[in-house]
Parts: sequence; C-alpha cells; structure tokens
Amino acid sequence: MLQGKKILLGLTGSIAAYKSASLCRLLIKEGCEVKVVMTEASADFITPLTLATLSGNPVMTSFSDGDAWNNHVEIGLWADIMLIAPATATSMSKMAHGMADNILVACYLSAKCPVFIAPAMDLDMWKHKSTINNVALLKSYGNQIIPVGHGFLASGLEGDGRMAEPEEIITLLKEYFAAKQDLSGQKVLITAGPTFEAIDPVRYIGNRSSGKMGLALAEVCAAKGAMVTLILGPISLDIKHPGINVINVESSDEMFEASDAHFDESNLIILAAAVADYKAAQISPRKMKKSDNDMSIHLVHTTDIAATLGARKKEHQILVGFALETNDEKKHASQKLHKKNLDFIVINSLNDLGAGFQYDTNKISILDKQGNFVEYALKTKKEVAVDIIDFVTKK
Repeated sequence: MLQGKKILLGLTGSIAAYKSASLCRLLIKEGCEVKVVMTEASADFITPLTLATLSGNPVMTSFSDGDAWNNHVEIGLWADIMLIAPATATSMSKMAHGMADNILVACYLSAKCPVFIAPAMDLDMWKHKSTINNVALLKSYGNQIIPVGHGFLASGLEGDGRMAEPEEIITLLKEYFAAKQDLSGQKVLITAGPTFEAIDPVRYIGNRSSGKMGLALAEVCAAKGAMVTLILGPISLDIKHPGINVINVESSDEMFEASDAHFDESNLIILAAAVADYKAAQISPRKMKKSDNDMSIHLVHTTDIAATLGARKKEHQILVGFALETNDEKKHASQKLHKKNLDFIVINSLNDLGAGFQYDTNKISILDKQGNFVEYALKTKKEVAVDIIDFVTKK
C-alpha cells in the first residue's frame, strides 16, 4: 500500500524526535522514498546525519546549504504525503498562521499533497486553548491531525500529549492509501448521538442513543477522503481518525446551531443523531424539590433540524436522514423523506433483534426519493456505514 510513495518527513523540536528514526526506518521498509526536513531546534534531539543515513537522502535544516538553495517549493510539490512527526505547539502555531521562518513551515505552505501532523507536547500545552484553536485551524485547512497518545510525558506527568507510536502512524497511512478515495475533497456533515434537554441543573430529557452508528459513518467517510465534521451529542466516543473534526454539543438547540453553521459548506449531510422532539418550556434555575403532589412539565417542540435544513438544501447537496420506527416502517419513513426534502432515508425498526440503540450491530433498509428501496441483513455498524455510503455515492 505504501510501496513507491514519496514521503516528506518533517521533524520539529521535541524529545519525541527520537521516535522519528524508527518511523523513517519503517517507511523505508514499506518501500517509500523518504526525504527529511528538520527545524533547527529538532537537531538538538536527533542529528540530521542519523536521518540522512536512514532515509538515504540529504536532510534539509535551513533555506540554504553552503552556496546551494534548498528549494522548498520543489520539495513541497514532490511529496505524495507530508508527515510532520513530531509537531510541537510552536510549529503548529506557525503552520496555522503561515509564519514561514524555517524550511519546514515553508515546505508545508508549498505542499500540494495531504499533510499528516503528529503532535507531541506536554499535557497542559496540549490542552491549552491556544493549541486547541491552532489544531482546529489546521483541521479546517484540510490537514490530518494524528491523535496523541496517553501516557508518561517528558515532564514526569501522565496524560495526553505523547506523539503517536511509529507503528500507529504507519497503519494510518496504509488505511489512507488503501481506502477508495471517492469522497476526496468533499465536505461531509454528520450528526450523531442523543440530545439532553435540561429540566433543571440536575435532570434532563434524553434517550438511549450511543452515537455508534454516526461515528461509524464518520469513519467511513473520512477513510474515503472526505473532510468530516461530526456534531456529537453528550456521549463519550473514541474518535481516532484524524480526518474527523468533532464538535461536542448537548441540547437540540446546540445541535441545530452547529449543524446550521456548517450546512452551507457541506456537500453530504447525514443526520444520524437521535434529536429530542420536545424540550421543557422553562428550565428551572434550581433543582426542583420532591413534594407530595404530582408534577407536570410543560413541553414545547424543538427545532426540526432535518426539515429546516431540507427547506434550504441546494442542488449540489445530498441530505440523508434516519427513521427509527416501531410499526409501518416504510410508510412512515416515506412520509418523512418527502416532508423534509431528504434525498435518502435510512430505516431502523425496533422490531429487529440487534438493531437500534446501544447495539454494535444494526439492520437497515434505505429508501430514496425516486422510490428505490433496498433491505440489508444484520451487520456490524461499521459494515452498515459502508453500505449506506456506497448506496449514496452510487446514486
């Protein structure tokens, strides 16, 4: 899968640079041609001679080498992938804001290929708002951020911030090249999980959605080359793919606002979240105390996200909805599809064993606006996600 690929490996000034020697060696073993570019700070942790020996190519550490100029534009155009590992907070800030004061950032700004970034820093640096904002900026440019690891750090602390292991990075690159890139360049918006509608500071109206189906869809789309925005309700899921930008929300109002903000820029929109249909008309600012009397809570409609977005859908956009039914599944789903101006609707039935909330499996059928109807067997949610995306892209 990596045989013959041209990899531009970039190193910045982190103690994790020691891992880059193993990473370079693994790339060579996979049949890649590797060229290395380093910041001057990275040479304090590993010598250019080491990387030159492992890669079999001269290493660039500055804009010039004696009387020769290192052509960052040429090297940026040469690569199939630019892989920056490790990437420090400082270097990511420079990349996010276009500060080309070293050869590595200049190559990054010249690169026409996909860029993978493996951050490495201490716990507090990784969680600082400035780093979070820079990571978000880099993702918005289409860069792939490789998830950091959890463990012991150079400071002696334990937490998030470790550079991913070389073997993990190789696996990610293999998956990237192995995937059929039929969504390359497309922007995909996916909602997933439940919403929680507050009653008071303690209690809420919610549902049992696990978000697993939405996450599986996000992973499949990202593997096919899409830039995915996943708007995720209040659940904890392990998001590993660097091509998925997660926006965490809690209420239906927050999910609508996030969906609305990213809708116009998206080509494919998949509304897989289990959004509450009702919310409390008034939220108590204090915990409501138990009494001997019965309690009534006045509920009002939440914003119908599918209908609102469907009403302003453009010709170039594809809108996919979900219908979880308990009876007359196809009839109810067809009504929802036409009422909300969907292009496709994915139907679940709670009457099917192994389908619905919390399961790792699902059994679906798909109906499109032309009346085409396809039923599928019970499968894992990852397999179901592949079926859904294949159906949509073929149509």
